[in-house]
Amino acid sequence: MSFPEKIRRKQNKKKHKKTVCSLLFLAPSFIGVLLFFFVPFSVVVYYSMIDNPVRKNFVLFDNFIALMSNKAFQMAAANTLKFTLVSVPLAVILSLLMACMLDKSIPFKSQFRSFFLTPMMVPVASVVLVFQVIFNQNGVLNEFLSVFGQDKIDWFKSDYAMVIVVILFLWKNLGYNMILFMAGLAAVPQEVMDAAKMDGAGDFQMFVHLKLKYLSPTIFFVTIFSIINSFKVFREVYLLTGDYPYESLYMLQHFMNNAFQSLNYQRLSAAAIVMSLFMIVIIGILFVAENHFGKDVEE
Repeated sequence: MSFPEKIRRKQNKKKHKKTVCSLLFLAPSFIGVLLFFFVPFSVVVYYSMIDNPVRKNFVLFDNFIALMSNKAFQMAAANTLKFTLVSVPLAVILSLLMACMLDKSIPFKSQFRSFFLTPMMVPVASVVLVFQVIFNQNGVLNEFLSVFGQDKIDWFKSDYAMVIVVILFLWKNLGYNMILFMAGLAAVPQEVMDAAKMDGAGDFQMFVHLKLKYLSPTIFFVTIFSIINSFKVFREVYLLTGDYPYESLYMLQHFMNNAFQSLNYQRLSAAAIVMSLFMIVIIGILFVAENHFGKDVEE
């Protein structure tokens, strides 16, 4: 055997060992994903295509057709979509603006940052209690308005209910999003910003043409994270209003929770798959957008 062939064999053995080691390290994660994601999701797909867990007759897409024609599901889907379309852009834009503001030298910078991070440390039940004290029919806001002769309003059963939940969502999530954007802004190369200043670019031009491009991965992550949190707002709404809230606050999670309590696994499974497909489509669109807008920076 020639010397070059011996070297090649040694290199191949090393590569093989590295591959085996890598697979061994990945094996626990793969097994965990298989057991706790793919297997349960396969069960959900199965339940969505049978008439009930006892007879187990395949009906294919009948459960999905029945789900789409269900009035409660239509209302829940419309409310959830409306809430997501309003709260997520507000959460991303406001947190980005706050991060840009704190990126400058301003008075009370650390106090301002701590104020918006405080909700992250407060349990959900405590946050809900604060909002109940303020917006309850006998709460602080109604007592204040009664001084000016205004009648008491049951805010959680009025047209303002969705606005209150949006405010709660923003107050709870702005701080974390802001920290992520501040980390993204800190990663923008200073030499690039200095070069742009020397070329006569203003703050707005640098923000639009430079900072936003470098922040595209952070914007992508924050948007996905905010969408996920918007679907989790059920906790707050449930604690505020219970199983069957005012119509404008009846979310998809309420629908699924009630389907679970009534043991309607077919409807629950079909709704879970519809929500999963919706999330996959949204993430795909955002991924394409992030890849397009962040491409110039990478090049």
